[in-house]
Amino acid sequence: MDSADIRSRFLGHFERNGHTVVPSAPLPFEDPNLLFVNAGMVQFVPYFVGQQTAPWPRATSIQKCIRTPDIDEVGKTTRHGTFFQMNGNFSFGDYFKEGAVQLAWDLSTKSISDGGFGLDGERIWATVYLDDDEAIDIWHKRIGLPLERIVRKGMDDNFWSMGIAGPCGPCSELYYDRGPDYGVEGGPAVDEDRYMEFWNLVFMQNERGPSVGPGKSDYPVLGELPAKNIDTGMGMERVAVLLQGVDNLYEIDQTSPVLQRAAELAGKVYGAHSGHAATQSHPDDVRLRVVADHVRTSLMLIGDGVTPGNEGRGYVLRRIMRRAIRSMRLLGVQEPVLPHLLPVSRDAMSPSYPELATDFERISTYAYAEEEAFLQTLRSGTTILDVAVDNLKRTGSTTLAGTTAFQLHDTYGFPIDLTLEMAAEQGVRVDEDGFRRLMAEQRARAKADAFAKKTSHADLSLYRSVLDAGRVTFTGYEETTREASVVAIIGDDGPVSAAQQGQDVEVVLDVTPFYAEGGGQLADWGTILGLGATTPTELSVIDVQQPIPGLVVHRTTVLNGELVVGDPVVARVDVERRASVSRSHSATHLLHSGLRRALGDTAAQAGSLNAPGRLRFDFTTPSAVPPSVLGDVEDEINEVLLRDLEVRWFVTDQDEARRLGAIAMFGEKYGDQVRIVEIGDYSRELCGGTHVARSSVIGMVKLLGEASIGSGVRRVEALVGLDAFKFLAREHTLVQSLATEFKAPPEELPERIAGVLDRLKSAERELNQLRVGQVLASAGSLAGQVEQLAGVQLVVAQAPAGVGGNDLRSLALDVRGRLRPSEPAVVLLASPDDKGGAAFVASVNQSGQDAGLKAGDLVRAFAPVLGARGGGKADLAQGAGGDASKLLDAFAAVRAELTTDRA
Repeated sequence: MDSADIRSRFLGHFERNGHTVVPSAPLPFEDPNLLFVNAGMVQFVPYFVGQQTAPWPRATSIQKCIRTPDIDEVGKTTRHGTFFQMNGNFSFGDYFKEGAVQLAWDLSTKSISDGGFGLDGERIWATVYLDDDEAIDIWHKRIGLPLERIVRKGMDDNFWSMGIAGPCGPCSELYYDRGPDYGVEGGPAVDEDRYMEFWNLVFMQNERGPSVGPGKSDYPVLGELPAKNIDTGMGMERVAVLLQGVDNLYEIDQTSPVLQRAAELAGKVYGAHSGHAATQSHPDDVRLRVVADHVRTSLMLIGDGVTPGNEGRGYVLRRIMRRAIRSMRLLGVQEPVLPHLLPVSRDAMSPSYPELATDFERISTYAYAEEEAFLQTLRSGTTILDVAVDNLKRTGSTTLAGTTAFQLHDTYGFPIDLTLEMAAEQGVRVDEDGFRRLMAEQRARAKADAFAKKTSHADLSLYRSVLDAGRVTFTGYEETTREASVVAIIGDDGPVSAAQQGQDVEVVLDVTPFYAEGGGQLADWGTILGLGATTPTELSVIDVQQPIPGLVVHRTTVLNGELVVGDPVVARVDVERRASVSRSHSATHLLHSGLRRALGDTAAQAGSLNAPGRLRFDFTTPSAVPPSVLGDVEDEINEVLLRDLEVRWFVTDQDEARRLGAIAMFGEKYGDQVRIVEIGDYSRELCGGTHVARSSVIGMVKLLGEASIGSGVRRVEALVGLDAFKFLAREHTLVQSLATEFKAPPEELPERIAGVLDRLKSAERELNQLRVGQVLASAGSLAGQVEQLAGVQLVVAQAPAGVGGNDLRSLALDVRGRLRPSEPAVVLLASPDDKGGAAFVASVNQSGQDAGLKAGDLVRAFAPVLGARGGGKADLAQGAGGDASKLLDAFAAVRAELTTDRA
């Protein structure tokens, strides 16, 4: 049974049992606690904790998930993968333990011809939480599972949470006995390779607090949730292992094609030297599994809009891709591999995710560029490693320091496995303990930092209690002034009944025209005025946020009077600011559409800022946008403004939005109903922001330029409306001033300025030639100052101030060439610079090198006296910086060094 069939049967089973099929949330989920969705229930958390009312009593989904804490175990066990699909069914206060157990058992054991999975019920085991006698009774008395196949386990195993504060509860897990080929008898408590977990039924009834320690169960259980819920997760890949009769999740239909293609490229035969159990795996097979898993994960992440980078989600993707490439290298494949493997993964996954095929051009562009960049890193790292090993051998050592291996890994991205492999080839061992210690320290720092920054769903309990009074109605699409009532006032220490003049408080109204910051659009500003009070009450609104869906919070300062909960007020938006921000937001939509028309659909939005009079738009593209293309986009946008297109919006469902071709932002979670904003026939996007009524209202858009803000991500900044006009007016004034100065019409200025610059460069070259000539002319007189010291011809002198490093080096070599080549000779010259430091060069002839003298050693004796840095080779070394007033002391240090060496 292939994975697409498993998917279809799972959803069909639960849909027939009254569940609503809900699409998977994107992998890069907007949650302050998570980089990626890591469980099937993530998108349903607001329903479990009571932030929102679930739109359905029962739901089912196939959720794309990413987990990387156990990334080092990938390939070594049957059950660890970085990307996986969680088949889930959910009950929001509807059925509970008995319903969840019965539904899971029915689908697992029902015959294939009747739409089930056809698993042998005699080989299924169940685990339950220690004191969950109710679950044991259901398994034993309702399902008929023998007590000897029901195992009690502790909190670490059978009490589930997301790993952060929020919903949790005891769980019951289903295991399948794969037989003696996979391990010893005794149940899940003895061997979890033979007894494979394939379904976890979580009885979501509790709420937990933040972690108080590093342990998996180091957290308090705060109490009961508003309702008893069900959250189950059946691992798609694990069930595929059981139904397809393979040993592990790397051999199923969605990953095996990549594994086999990788084996072909490496000239290996997968499984030739391994047994059925994970502990019997050959190292080559482990590497092939890593490749199969990581290539698929990379495909899915880029498909959901993540691009390789050095931070956050981008870094996770980069690490996964580089592990795959590294594994292929360890298998003996040196050339690029993703062009061979990524299309195979696309073909295996697209039956379940058709968008991977339609979007493959964009996906492959980023993947192939990242591989090429990493291969260049490997080449650079190899050079650095070779130099380090060469230095070791010269000193007679055979151990590469852990600090060097760590620097290669941390600074250059050079994998430790490659360092070990290549060092061994040259007869050098690596201080692995030192490297591991430094890595552990780095991880501990990162973990402590993440732990300190981590927030939780429990932190929003204050806002949830306010929301219990009802959702705030937003009317800002139709009006900018609205009468309302004060629902809540929140001070520094929590809810208060009133706020006085001078206080900063958060105010919640029952209805508001104020737009809360979101979707790249800045929040509205304005005022809240009290009605009916004898003393006028006025609050300045300085920010508006939506901490949880449905709750709009106005951050205010009380300017006059007193505000009391229940007061009638008038909420009045700053109309000029709203209009300016709306112009920027509409201009952003036009810019997005213009870039996609010019660059293709790969130019996907990666972020934006819509502020008064200006905008910032981030988008994905593998290379810089040529100025000519940017100019064409700007012209096209302004032509759209002149066409005075109508801007309209309407609400529809996601399927209709997709049919209409509306652009959606990667990583954004949309509800069943979505708002579409259209600008004539030019732009159509999913958007919740405010906009102009017609395109001409924007006035003008001036693109200021574009630049890189990360790997594969560019940023365009622009001015809008009056700000754009003011910018062009300043530019015009500047051009006119230059035209007057150069006595030329504006259209001739580029040529005139280029001519002046050419003449300046020519003059600089002539001056440089004169300076070099003057410096080199002094070579003869400097050579005449030679002294004999310990059998060495020595020229130590201070050159004229301001002589640069290149000229000083030429002078030193010229002076050295004028000395007797048959005898050791050393030249040391220094020139003070205009910052109080000095440039310096040491040179040693061949006779001096044969006698054991090294320019690098002389510079290392000279530089510290000045407080400078320097280095180089045996014949020539140089440096700069420090304190030029100490040159005489430094010259004396070199004389002392020479005397000591010659003695």
